Amino acid sequence: MMWMDYTIHSLPGGRGFKVMGDWEGEVMGKAKDGSTKDHYLYKPGDVFIVDEDGWLRKSDEVNALLLKHESNKLK
Repeated sequence: MMWMDYTIHSLPGGRGFKVMGDWEGEVMGKAKDGSTKDHYLYKPGDVFIVDEDGWLRKSDEVNALLLKHESNKLK
């Protein structure tokens, strides 16, 4: 049995989706009162790669590549 405590909103054409909790920002580490929680599902800037089994795997490789590209532009 699986329990889903969140609602998933999707954009037309498969362009993206958003996981909604009981309040705005819950899944991104915001408490109801707006303070920061110590746990989150995802946060701004996170990058996920979908594997062949449909799992979203968090990846820092994309962020590292972007940072390297940006630092090379400054030289």
